Amino acid sequence: MTASSWLLVAFPALGALILLAGGRRTDAWGHLLGCLTVIASFVYGLVLFFGSDGKPADTKIYSWFPVGNLSIDFGFRIDALSLVFILLITGVGSLIHIYSIGYMADDPNRRKFFGYLNLFVASMLVLVLGNNFIALYLGWEGVGLASYLLIGWYTDRPSAATAAKKAFLMNRVGDVGLAVAIFLMFKYLGTVSYAGVFANIGSAPPGVITAIAILLLLGACGKSGQFPLQAWLPDAMEGPTPVSALIHAATMVTAGVYLVARSNPIFNETASGRLIVTLVGAVTLLIGSIIGCAYDDIKKVLAYSTVSQIGYMMLAVGLGPFGYALGIMHLLTHGFFKAGLFLGAGSVMHGMNDEVDMRKFGGLYKRMPITFVTFGLGYLALIGFPFLSGYFSKDAIIEAAFGQEGWRGWVFGLAAMLGAALTAFYMTRLVLMTFFGKERWKDIKSTDGRDFHPHESPAVMTVPMIILAIGSVAAGAFFSLGDRLSTWLMPSLGELGEAEHTAIPHSLIPWITVLLSALGVLVAWLVVGRRDTPVERPENVSAVVRAARRDLYGNALNESLVATPGMWLTRFSVYLDSRGVDGAVNGLAAALGGGSGRLRRLQTGFVRSYALSMLAGSFVLVAALLLVRFS
Repeated sequence: MTASSWLLVAFPALGALILLAGGRRTDAWGHLLGCLTVIASFVYGLVLFFGSDGKPADTKIYSWFPVGNLSIDFGFRIDALSLVFILLITGVGSLIHIYSIGYMADDPNRRKFFGYLNLFVASMLVLVLGNNFIALYLGWEGVGLASYLLIGWYTDRPSAATAAKKAFLMNRVGDVGLAVAIFLMFKYLGTVSYAGVFANIGSAPPGVITAIAILLLLGACGKSGQFPLQAWLPDAMEGPTPVSALIHAATMVTAGVYLVARSNPIFNETASGRLIVTLVGAVTLLIGSIIGCAYDDIKKVLAYSTVSQIGYMMLAVGLGPFGYALGIMHLLTHGFFKAGLFLGAGSVMHGMNDEVDMRKFGGLYKRMPITFVTFGLGYLALIGFPFLSGYFSKDAIIEAAFGQEGWRGWVFGLAAMLGAALTAFYMTRLVLMTFFGKERWKDIKSTDGRDFHPHESPAVMTVPMIILAIGSVAAGAFFSLGDRLSTWLMPSLGELGEAEHTAIPHSLIPWITVLLSALGVLVAWLVVGRRDTPVERPENVSAVVRAARRDLYGNALNESLVATPGMWLTRFSVYLDSRGVDGAVNGLAAALGGGSGRLRRLQTGFVRSYALSMLAGSFVLVAALLLVRFS
């Protein structure tokens, strides 16, 4: 059955080809085809899932390129890890496609939009199905291209074009790291296949193993929006809301976590590499949580929530055997509630003339009851409300963090707990400003000058939200009870380790985490819930809030350390090329041309001139001989 695994990619790839090449002839039914192709991949993924035991099964599709000692086959690997991602990508992707039918109903290029979505899903499937790092890299770049096209969908908005270019360029930084890691694999191991690399990685020098791990992490930071390459991810909100849901919940940002988890035999060989992964995750989850507290744009708050939650996943997979499966579990539960939250935000925008400023909302629970309930369940799952999805996955990561030896247990555990408290604060603030309080939209107009008439979204949008809300409630318990998910992932990730001792007793950690989350909810209610929210954003705020509004100066830091030096280096290179290299070549040519012109003047054709030259030469020669004789 795995021999036909190529069908998983073929369905959405064919849909993208038909929709993008078919032109306006496909406008009437293009959106339906786009949905059916992804649903077909999901159904076939289910067939493969129930017919598999989770053990790796590689299938060669064709010989890609044999070059000298390097022979790479294009093939797919069906195993426990890839099957989990297949179901996430196609399952959540199908719901987002269906939702997009209603959300993009008035867009004249809806057919092209679904073509790009299909391309996105197909590229992500290549990424997670490839059985070697070159195939993974192919999908990696395909995802980057599709994200560029979708983030910049609104071509009439300069901000969208800037965001798309920013995402593309920052991802290229990470892609260079991944490419160099692949080069090192071939140089020291002679292969780039998963089977060959993972079996022989122990024979490489320790420094090389650590270098490969760090370079893989650099690639993961680019795709998953981790520090220091996180600045592109919130700006990606310039794309339509279904794009935000697809990028932040089911596809692009999960690629980095997948890369580290898939490469677990490499990271198992380097404690330094794992430590750096964990540090990056801890720093990122705090950065995302702090910045999320200061924004008033509903999509930007959810975007920084994604930055923070991917930080939890990176923290988990950085713990090695103690966290690989936990990171994947949080990735799956996050796929449900974050997709639901983004679609809920899109539903609010749909009913509010595409307004994103939460200060212009208020009291919407009365006007959008289905959106409110589904969004509320996703919110509770995200903040770790007891027995909802986030409670099982995020708390398990916090426990594993506290289980690390020495200072690591305290640093990573406390960082994860602080992130949980901040998450509860900014998400409660979002819910209160959007759905409760005074109906501020009654007294103002939208950004396009129209009055607000909030209303519930059509069924084609609310049904996917309801399904995702069910997943937000039940997925965590389903995955964790009886260690169902970690047992399933064992053939790919190894056995889940358990710490013998923790900095804080295991039994207390869930209680402390819930109490900190409750404290975050209480503080949000004291700050936002019990008083009217001003429509105009106050400017007289603390230094911390100003820093958070400026993304903790992340963009300024990148501008100062990377963009500006890069620009000056480029200008210097151009100057050196034009004045130095070209100047030397042109100068030599000019010297030869000028010198030959002057020498040519001596060739007059008069015999008396040549005789005079010979006489002068004779005098010079005699003078030289006499000088030598008497010196």
